[in-house]
Amino acid sequence: MTGSALLGPADVRRLAEDLDVRPTKKLGQNFVHDPNTVRRIVTVAELDPQDVVLEVGPGLGSLTLALLPACAHLVAVEIDPVLAARLPATARDRAPGLADRLTVVEGDAMRITADQIPAEPTALVANLPYNVAVPVVLHLLSELPSLRTVLVMVQAEVADRMAAPPGSKVYGVPSVKVAWYAEARRVATVPRSVFWPVPNVDSALVLMRRRPTPDADRARVFAVVDAAFAQRRKTLRAALAGWAGSAARAEELLVAAGVEPGLRGEQLSVSDFVRIAQAVAHLG
Repeated sequence: MTGSALLGPADVRRLAEDLDVRPTKKLGQNFVHDPNTVRRIVTVAELDPQDVVLEVGPGLGSLTLALLPACAHLVAVEIDPVLAARLPATARDRAPGLADRLTVVEGDAMRITADQIPAEPTALVANLPYNVAVPVVLHLLSELPSLRTVLVMVQAEVADRMAAPPGSKVYGVPSVKVAWYAEARRVATVPRSVFWPVPNVDSALVLMRRRPTPDADRARVFAVVDAAFAQRRKTLRAALAGWAGSAARAEELLVAAGVEPGLRGEQLSVSDFVRIAQAVAHLG
């Protein structure tokens, strides 16, 4: 298979200089400049040669170049117009035999819709900006049911929250909402030194495999989740009082769902939240 010449630290800085690109905190830009790291990401993603991969925030193309030999097609969504315009040329220069596999879509991954993506992606592989990692993943899992696997590099603390099981100290809204779509686990830690500029936090890889979504109204279930964690220290009876209309009504719904009203949100699985939401329809 034709390979691609990956970007090293000097290549990344030279590309940025040519484009007059200065990484911005606003866009969460920390560019990976270590070839071994992007190779590792591709390996962990366990891509099939037939996969259509979606990459969010390709930046200067470090991960893009590593992904091209491993999939049938790569759709890269980039919000920065300068970076989006340059990426096809970088692919042609460094992976001439694979450049036709790349489609670049200039846009915001938080708002992208399925009809803006020219193929049905089967895998999402991305180095995500820390400040929008959770909403981007949730939006794409919702918008693109064709996604079967997700591998994202995010801030280590965010990775822990995404993959946390019920009862964990960091289990919360992101944990439950990710679990609605997929089984998630933290699979690797990534050192700060592989990024430019060097971030002041550690990173980690989270692997998600989609599973059947519960047979329930997602908006209703997510409303219960949001309410349960809005006041973490309160029992569910108290925390859900506003959502249910009163503490007594909340207790009635919890009992009907088979959930102990004295528990707290962090003790419930996604299926528990589903049952609470469904209790509303059953009790009227």
